[in-house]
Amino acid sequence: MPPRSRASSSEQAREYRQAGHDDALRFAQAIGLTHDYQNDKHAKKDVIDPSGDAHSVKSGKKKWQIFLYSRGRFESDDGFQALNGIGSLLIHCIDAFPPRYEDYLGNEEAAKQRLRTPMREIKDRLQRRALLRAFLMKSIFNGGEVDYLTVLNEDRFHVFRNRDVIGTMGEVFEVANSEARSKGQVPEQKVLFKYQGYNVGELEMRNDSPVHYQEVRFNMYKQKTLELLCDNISETRDHSHNVRLYGLARTRFGNWRK
Repeated sequence: MPPRSRASSSEQAREYRQAGHDDALRFAQAIGLTHDYQNDKHAKKDVIDPSGDAHSVKSGKKKWQIFLYSRGRFESDDGFQALNGIGSLLIHCIDAFPPRYEDYLGNEEAAKQRLRTPMREIKDRLQRRALLRAFLMKSIFNGGEVDYLTVLNEDRFHVFRNRDVIGTMGEVFEVANSEARSKGQVPEQKVLFKYQGYNVGELEMRNDSPVHYQEVRFNMYKQKTLELLCDNISETRDHSHNVRLYGLARTRFGNWRK
C-alpha cells in the first residue's frame, strides 16, 4: 500500500507542475509571446515579458506552494541567512526532527515538542514589519528577482507589482502560531499569516512522507490571497480582456507597446 500511495502523490505532483506550466504559457500568449517564451524552470521566473520583467504565475484551485526547501537551501542561500536569524531558525525547525523518518514515526510527540521553540521564535521576530516584508520578498519574489505576481482566476490574469504585494501583506498580516484545537494536537507547529481572521499563509514542516521529510513548506491560499490584494490595491486598468493590472503594475506593465 505505501508504494502505491507514493506513486499516486508523485503523479499528482507531476500533473500539478504541468498545469502550472500550461497556465504560464496561457499568460505568455495573452501578452503576445509565442510558445517558446523565456522562463526559468529552476527559479520563480515563470514568464519574462517583452520589457524583460519576470512574472511568478500562480493558478491552482486552492493553495500555492511558495517554497518547499530542505536544510541545504537555508544554509547556502545568503538571502535567508541575512534575515536577522530567520534562516537559522528554519534550520532549527528541521533539526527538531531526527535524521531518519522511521525514528520520527517512533516518537512524533517528542519532535513536535522540540519544534515549538523555533516556530515561536520565528513568529516573534516576524512581528517586526520590516523583517516580515523582507521575509515575504525573499519567499515570494526571491528577494526582488521577480517583478510581478500574476494570478489566474476565472480565466483572467490579475497582475500585481512585487512592491505592492509586499507592502500590502507587510501592513495587514497578523502573524501568529497555530493552536492545539483538539485532544492530541500540539500547539506552535506552524507560523500563520492571517488577514481579517483567516489564514492566508502557513509556514510548516512537511513530514508526511519519507520523500519530503525534514523540509519546510510555505503555502498560501489562493482565494484569500487574491481577496487581500484586491481589497487593498484598488486602482486597476485592463491591459486586455483577460489581463487586469493593479496599482504600480498599471504604470509599467505593457510599456513595450509604446
